[in-house]
Amino acid sequence: MATRYFFVPQINLLGAGCLNDFGPEVVGLGYQKALVVSDPFLAEIGIVAKVTDQLAANGIPFTLFTETTENPTCAQVDAGLAILKAEGCDFVVSIGGGSPQDCASAIAVLATNGGDIRDYEGIHMSKKPCLPVVAINTTAGTSAEVTINYVITDEDRGVKMVMVDKNSIAKMSVSDPELMIGKPPALTAAVGVDLLTHAIECLVTLGAYTVSDPLALQAVKTVFEFLPRAVKDGNDLEAREQLSYANFIVGMAFSNAGLGYVHAMAHQLGGIYDLPHGVCNAMLLPVVQRENAKHVPERFCLIAEALGFDCGAATPVECADFVIDKIIALCEEVGIPKSLKELGIENPDLDRLADAALVDVCAGGNPFAPTKEETIDMFKAIV
Repeated sequence: MATRYFFVPQINLLGAGCLNDFGPEVVGLGYQKALVVSDPFLAEIGIVAKVTDQLAANGIPFTLFTETTENPTCAQVDAGLAILKAEGCDFVVSIGGGSPQDCASAIAVLATNGGDIRDYEGIHMSKKPCLPVVAINTTAGTSAEVTINYVITDEDRGVKMVMVDKNSIAKMSVSDPELMIGKPPALTAAVGVDLLTHAIECLVTLGAYTVSDPLALQAVKTVFEFLPRAVKDGNDLEAREQLSYANFIVGMAFSNAGLGYVHAMAHQLGGIYDLPHGVCNAMLLPVVQRENAKHVPERFCLIAEALGFDCGAATPVECADFVIDKIIALCEEVGIPKSLKELGIENPDLDRLADAALVDVCAGGNPFAPTKEETIDMFKAIV
């Protein structure tokens, strides 16, 4: 068997209030000046200030770049990199969910490797470790703070470029559920089902193995137990904390095992139509898994058993049907949109979407290789 690599940040702070330890940890690492990467919303509601207050209290100078959008672009990466160079920053602090984290990873990779971010699309394309990144997570869904994956939109081509790169891993991750308190129900739902997507794709991907399976299974159980609570009450700290833990462990799992065709398809909806990644994943999850179950139904027995189904008295197909029905019911309970029409997309270009999905980096991890016609049919299911 080929050697398995398992990449994870060197330092990981977890649990309510752990942001308070972030500043002293950075001091101990000896960094001199931070580029703080985030988005306008987190700056407006004061989350960015909570982090920069910690930097200031520990005597660490910083400069801000808070222009990241939902699907960060090449232009935003270039703008952030220009500020980093002009200000002489020697590390990056990212604050947010997947979008600021991905933008920060791209900036940090270019800071040490040079070139254009388009040069790094694909698998392990950089040569040098990125500038140190301290990734502060504010959502329980993307796991971007602990993975070797980042995604940047090439606005010229309308393509979400997927980078799988061991050199992009953060030096430190910080997952404080207190930063997630009060987030809107729709956002909580979208990132929560994104978390579930990571877990289920990680379990059915061709790269799944003994180490990734238990992490992903625990994440599945946690989402079903705690996501409805977090959506119902945004101030439920226990639910937020449990989802934060699930986000952390599933990030370790899929970062090292891989994903699949849900992501391959969702990336195209984001790249072409600038739609939110978590919502796209959530809508596509049951559709793609219904097809995957025809090829690896035994993998769904693991998931069904974790959710309390009596697999001993059922066939693999019955186990798969149980899991898919549970996914659909959860999406309905937390209010996930059911169609692209609900997101304002009336006539999607199915040919273009399918062609792009077929060559997406994540497609290779799926347990079967869909044809273009099969891909179009799956997109049609959410039109």
